[in-house]
Parts: sequence; C-alpha cells; structure tokens
Amino acid sequence: MKRKYSILATALLISIGAFAQKNEFKTLKKIYEKEKLSQKDVLNFKAGVATAAPLVSSTNEEDTVYLNFYKASVPFIEMTEAMSKPENQADSKNALKFFTPAKIADFSNSANSVLVYEKKSGKDVLSEKIQELSIAYKPTLLSYAISLGDQKRFSDASAILYAIYQLDLTDKEKLYYAANYAISGNDYKTALEYYMLLKNIDYSGEKTNYLAVSKANDNVEYFTNKEGRDKAVKIGTHITPTTEKEASKRGEIYKNIALILISEGKTEEAKSAILEARKVNPDDTSLIMSQADIYLKTNDMKTYAALISEVLEKDPTNADLVYNLGVVSGQNKDNRNAETYYLRAIELNPNMANAYFNLSAVRIDDAQGLLDQMNKLGTSAADNKKYDILKTKRDETLHDVVILLEKTVNLDGKNRVAKEVLLTVYKALEMKEKSKALDAELSK
Repeated sequence: MKRKYSILATALLISIGAFAQKNEFKTLKKIYEKEKLSQKDVLNFKAGVATAAPLVSSTNEEDTVYLNFYKASVPFIEMTEAMSKPENQADSKNALKFFTPAKIADFSNSANSVLVYEKKSGKDVLSEKIQELSIAYKPTLLSYAISLGDQKRFSDASAILYAIYQLDLTDKEKLYYAANYAISGNDYKTALEYYMLLKNIDYSGEKTNYLAVSKANDNVEYFTNKEGRDKAVKIGTHITPTTEKEASKRGEIYKNIALILISEGKTEEAKSAILEARKVNPDDTSLIMSQADIYLKTNDMKTYAALISEVLEKDPTNADLVYNLGVVSGQNKDNRNAETYYLRAIELNPNMANAYFNLSAVRIDDAQGLLDQMNKLGTSAADNKKYDILKTKRDETLHDVVILLEKTVNLDGKNRVAKEVLLTVYKALEMKEKSKALDAELSK
C-alpha cells in the first residue's frame, strides 16, 4: 500500500512540475513576443528561464528545444530593452555590448533547432517570430562580424556570419564569407565544413551588381537592384551608373576544398572533388582553372597545360578569363606564363588596369632577379663588365615598370598602392621631378 502511495506521490510531483514548467513557457513566450520590453520584463524572463530549467526532462525533445532557445534569448531580450532607450539609440554599437560570438552561436543553434522541430512537428509556436526577429537582428549581427574582421578576429567573425546563415538559410552568401573568414583565421577544419555545405547546396554566387558614384563623397556605391540605382541617378544624388557581373565562385570554393584536402595529404580526394564539380557544371571555366591549379601544385605540368588549353578553347577572347589565368600562374610563381596571359588580356582589353598593374609586378620580380645577380658579383674586371650589363638590363626593366604603373594610375586613379610602388621606382631610377610631384600628391 505504501508503495502505491509512493508511486502516486511521484506521479503527482511530475504532474505539478510539468504544469509549472508549461506555465513558465507561456510567460516566456509572452515576454519574447512583446514589441516593447521593460526592465521588469527582462527580470521576469530571466526568472522564468531559471524556474523552468530544473523542471524540464532531457528526454523530452519539445521542452528541451524550447528551454534551450529561451536560455539563449536572454542577451537579445536584454539588448531589445536597452536599445528602446533614446540614449542608446544614438549609437547602434551599444547593441553589441550584449553579445559575444559564443552567445550568438548559441542563439542561432537553438533558434535553428526550434525551426527544425516545428517544421517536423507541424507546429508554429515561435517560427514566425524567430524569422521576423532574424531579419531585424541581421544588420546588427553583420556589423558585429565586420568589426571582428577589422580586428583580425577572423574565427569569431566566421562564427557570427555562420550564425546569420543559420537564422536565414536563404542567405547563402553569409556562409560563403564565413568560410573565407575561417580560412583567414587558419581554421581549416571549419572552413572545409562550410565549403562542403556550399558545395552540397550548389552555391555559385553569380549575381549582378548595380553601382553609381555618390556626388556627396565620390565613392562608388552598391544598390540592391537596378530600379533603386536608376532612381538615385534620376534624382541627382548619384552619377555614372554602371553594372558589373560577379562571376561564379564555384571554382574558388572547390579549389579551397581541394587545397585543404591536399594539405591533409588527401590529393586524390582533392582531384575527385574538382572532377565531381565539373560533371555538374561542365561549362564553368572557373572550375577548370581550379583543377589546373591543383595539377600545377602537384607538379603535373602536362595535365596543367592541357587544362589551360581547354580553358582558352572555350573562350579565347574573354579578357577577364585570360587575366585570371595570369593570376593563377602568378600565384604559383610561373611568371613567364603570367606575363603571357597579362599581355594577352591587355591586347583584348587595353583599359584593364589590373592587368597592367599585375604585369608590372612580374617585371619588378625580373628586376629583383637581376639585382640579386649583381650583388653576387665580385670586383674583378670581368665581374664589373657583367655588372654593367646587368644594371643596364635592370634599368630597362624598371623603365618598363614605370610605363605599366603610369598606365595603371591613368586608368585607375584611386589605386594608391600602384602610386606608392611607382614612387619607389621613380626614386630607384632617380627620376627626381616625377618623384617630387607624386610624393606631393600622396602626401595630401
């Protein structure tokens, strides 16, 4: 008999606990969905989370999902209340005081768990509100990610961008940049995970950008659509409308997957990844270039040459494509091929500033090679003669660099790096008048 009473008592306690926990969830949901929060709401929310936590069974998926979400929402509840005050609204950075990368990751993981659970169960308790708030929070989170990147906290910036992606799976671009930040932070394991996700969703990143120059500051500004850009030009706030297409990023994504795999000693897996991508996207030349890059890195020059020929056969008059081949060659210290491609790109498009600039870098390498030879010579008559011959060649090469850099600056007056390199070459050639004028310009 006593045993029956014990069972009944236990059942009664569980029932009372479940009832109390459900009440707390109702309170938490009510506060979470408020448009405007008071300090009292924040305190009640925290108290509700603390009360509900010991009442939730780890074996109950529904309750665990919602409890974890409400726990992770505490910083956002605090932020919402704080940012409702006029003194905090003056600076959006005040919102960032409530965040850490770990807290944001916790929130996005728990929010995503709610979305997955409610889709599976057919319920919509919080999904709509989460999606609304995700849109509202996105600019703040993006600003936070950018600030972390500026501080060179690349892994943290990557985590924030991934959190944004989790909150809005249609925003695939944030996953792409999360992967890139992970690479910058040398977190190759995370980068590979994100790149594989991009591969699996077949992200290309191809899009059209609409630009115009602001009359207010002479900066080129991006517009989300053609209509917005054209309207700005029509009302006179912007001038010089242009349109640019962003090429497919598949090649870069698969190349980075391959490079990480190669660094792990998985060369054959890297080659297979590129082959798989090419089967799905046979006309994507960026993938062929990435495949060529792998074979170049593994010193398979025969296959590399064949792939480069394949790229050129597909689109021999595409200046951007030929230029990119020059970049690939340059990155792999293949300066002679890089020079050939840059010259061909200039032939196809004489106004391609980057081609002139990159070709100047190749010629500067050549000049440095000549200088290294000069420095190794002795003081004998024969060596002095060789020195003079090499110096003449070096000066001729540097004069070529001057021509290329001056052309770069004429085409792209905002390229400060080109101007700084040009100033250095002017000084090396003792071109005093030009050096003085450019130095004055850069000092402004």
